[in-house]
Amino acid sequence: MEDKKILVIKVGSSTLTRGSQMISRGKIEDLARQFAILKDKYKIVLVSSGAVAAAKQHLNWAVQKTQEVAHKQALSAIGQPILMKIYQEVFQDYNLHVAQCLLTYYDFRNEVNRTNILSTIHSLWESDFIPIINENDTVATQEIRFGDNDKLAGKVASLIGADLCILVSDIDGLYTADPRVDEKAEFIYEVDEIDNVRHLAGDSVSGLGSGGMKSKIDAAEICMHDNIEMWIINGDSESFVTQAIDKKIPFTSFKK
Repeated sequence: MEDKKILVIKVGSSTLTRGSQMISRGKIEDLARQFAILKDKYKIVLVSSGAVAAAKQHLNWAVQKTQEVAHKQALSAIGQPILMKIYQEVFQDYNLHVAQCLLTYYDFRNEVNRTNILSTIHSLWESDFIPIINENDTVATQEIRFGDNDKLAGKVASLIGADLCILVSDIDGLYTADPRVDEKAEFIYEVDEIDNVRHLAGDSVSGLGSGGMKSKIDAAEICMHDNIEMWIINGDSESFVTQAIDKKIPFTSFKK
C-alpha cells in the first residue's frame, strides 16, 4: 500500500444522473470498472454527491422549486443510505468494498477529529475498502446551498496528502467563457495561478447539483496551497478517469 499514489475523486450529481433526475446505475458501474483498474496503483477516496437525487428518485418526487434548507436536508437524510446501497451493490460485482464517511467542516478545524479522519481512512485502505465521503448535509447547510463537495474534496485531499484530486463535472474543464453560450470560448488546459482565472467562475445550472465552477476553483486553491495537482474532467464519456490519466480526453489541470 505504501508505494501507491493517493487519488481523490469527486463525482457530482450531474454525472451520477447522466443529466437526468435519476441515479444511473450504469454510471456507477462505469466508476466501479475504473476503480477495479486503478486500485492496483492508487489508494482511492471517492467524494460523492447524489443523496438528494437518490431520495427524489426513491420517492418519485419531481424537482422541487423550494430552496428551503430543511427540505433538502430531509431529502439528503433519506437519500444517503439509498445511494450507499447502490454503490455497495454495484461495486460488489467488481469485488470492491466500500465504506461511508460523513463529514462536516468542523471536523477539519478540530485537530482530534482531523487525526481520527486520517486514521479511519488509512484503516479502511488497509482493509481493502474504498472510503466514500459526503458532507453531512443534515447538519451542514452550506454544502447544500453552495456545493461544497468540491471544496470538501480539496480539504480531504489536503488532509490525506493526495497526489492528485480529480473533480468530475459535466463540462470538459475551464473555458475563457461559457462554451454553451459563447462559441468563441477557448479551453484552458493548465492553470498555475488561481488569481488569473477566478473571474471566470460561474454558478451551477444543474437542477440537482449545487456546485459550479466557482466551487471548483475554490477547491483548486485549497489543493494548490498544499502542492496537490487538481483536474477538472468531464464525466459524460465512459472510463472518464482512466481516459484522463492516459491523456485521451481534454481536462483542465491546476498545479504550481
